Amino acid sequence: MKELTDLTELKDLTELNVLALSGSLRRNSYNTALLHAARKLTPVGLAIELDHELGGLPLYNQDLDGDTPPESVTALRRRVADADALLIATPEHNASVPAALKSAVDWISTAPQQPLRGKPVAVVGASPGQFGTVRAQLALRQILASVGADAVSKPDVTVFHCDTRFSDDGVLTDTYTIDLLRGLLDALLIKARAAQ
Repeated sequence: MKELTDLTELKDLTELNVLALSGSLRRNSYNTALLHAARKLTPVGLAIELDHELGGLPLYNQDLDGDTPPESVTALRRRVADADALLIATPEHNASVPAALKSAVDWISTAPQQPLRGKPVAVVGASPGQFGTVRAQLALRQILASVGADAVSKPDVTVFHCDTRFSDDGVLTDTYTIDLLRGLLDALLIKARAAQ
């Protein structure tokens, strides 16, 4: 597999699809707003689709994970399998990943076709706290590594004091965060293209 490190090599190639998942179910979530910002900053060669279905998933239950899992689970597994890459935004709940996001990863990872294995994934997160989502992202990266996903390592987009980095209507205004997000999307594009 050829290693791609220059975005100019990618300009004439077909567009790759990125499924974006927010671990926050809150209506005015900063993490969901971060994914909306990513859509606006998407480099040529990527298309980002936001998934709004995590709140409809049941908590992972092995008794339900048989030949006919819940339809919401089957649909999510299909969307993840069809995506060329994932972009996951996680808030930090009690120094870790929120339950809805962990449950979603559990459901996806137990699919027979293993749709997370080798899947390029970029992780971001926003929190009003002074440490951003450092601990949640570390926990999520450990989970993703355990299921064989291929996470982008740099740059880190762990947005701290996020309430000062967005406008009142949820638009990302902080230029430093915008630059980091652009860098992460470029890195995700290179990793996803190399995985083709």
